[in-house]
Amino acid sequence: MGIIDITTFSLAAGVADEEFRLADAAMQTEHIYQQPGIVRRTTARGDDGRWLVVTLWASRPDAEAADAAASSDEVATRLTGLIDVATLTSARHETLD
Repeated sequence: MGIIDITTFSLAAGVADEEFRLADAAMQTEHIYQQPGIVRRTTARGDDGRWLVVTLWASRPDAEAADAAASSDEVATRLTGLIDVATLTSARHETLD
């Protein structure tokens, strides 16, 4: 069964949307799509200014391994630094198919 990660957050004070979008694009190409088991990742911004990232993984071990890899990855760390961590919520869901 696959895993869907859903993360929502606001940007840190003083971070422009374009700065975040550039860092998010780097996250896509330089980190996430290099991880085993990645199926799809997409980012969206709501009308209220909050952001949403949805990531689909082939399995729970793939998602967990990617979490571990991100903790020491420069691109992932840079992206995290642009987020107001007090607003961050994350949930992991197992697909039913």
